[in-house]
Amino acid sequence: MAIDVHAHLVPQAVLETLEARAQDFGVSLVETAPGCQCARFDGYAGGPTIRPFFPALLDVEGRMRAMDRQGVEREILSLWTDIFGYGLPVEKGAAWHRLLNDTLADIADARPDRFSWLASGPMNDAAAAARELERAMRERGAVGAIVSANVEGVNLGECALDEFWSAAEALSAPVFIHPAMPVAPDRAKKFALNQIATYTYDTTLAIGSLILAGVIDRHPKLQLILSHGGGTLPYLIGRFDRMYRAADHAATGIQASEPPSAYLARFHYDTILHDGAALRFLAGCVGVGRLVLGTDLPFPPGDPDPIRTLRVAGFSEADVERIADATPRRLFRIQGS
Repeated sequence: MAIDVHAHLVPQAVLETLEARAQDFGVSLVETAPGCQCARFDGYAGGPTIRPFFPALLDVEGRMRAMDRQGVEREILSLWTDIFGYGLPVEKGAAWHRLLNDTLADIADARPDRFSWLASGPMNDAAAAARELERAMRERGAVGAIVSANVEGVNLGECALDEFWSAAEALSAPVFIHPAMPVAPDRAKKFALNQIATYTYDTTLAIGSLILAGVIDRHPKLQLILSHGGGTLPYLIGRFDRMYRAADHAATGIQASEPPSAYLARFHYDTILHDGAALRFLAGCVGVGRLVLGTDLPFPPGDPDPIRTLRVAGFSEADVERIADATPRRLFRIQGS
């Protein structure tokens, strides 16, 4: 059994709800071309207009056909982080994430043999996000959480989120950290640099801030999964350690009790690196048991043949089984097939 821990879906019911009562959430649908709809966040100043919802992001039946081609039996579904709208007022943000979670839960409930799912929440308010995670897991069957790597441009480690992290610990909920960059910075608007570099950079800043701010020390049972192989963290870990030793901790705000490299093997990492040598390097840094299969589909940077990726990278069949099945099954407490 292959379990894909990094796969995105937006339920069609989300768009249908917005068409009926968008004002309830501070989100509206904008038709930029015939049949091409974008979400616009009207509920707060500077709220972005997101790239269009494309058909494969909404198509459940097409998704299952793609899974069959890939040899993936189960996806751990997550929403598209660019639509999380963390700048919405807390009441509207809580309603928005409740809609996102309930519609995703409905899809998983309809096909429990193929789908599990991760809950999102309004991370601009740790208490509200914690309560939504508790509701989603206890009442709707979520197997963990997904959070954006930044909260309206602020690093996760610099946000007051201890109540949320504590809730995730208490629930034994793995938390998938995924970048969000709905509006590309000027230097990344061309050449697909937003997808190539800015998204992975966002993950690096997120986990670097969580380590160095002492969040990982305060929450030793927190289970984090880092998207896209951890961004650039594994490759830059020597630089992280050097600055941990060389920098003035009081001046820089560093609170971690150990050098950053000591935390590497506490996280899980998906396999979306698109290069066998890079994937082997990651395994050498953190251990094969810390890798989990991911595709990032249906987005263009996704891996359409993830099992082949593992074999081309030179992993043994035992390691392929561990990455694709045993580790995600244990992490998300998936029973049976």
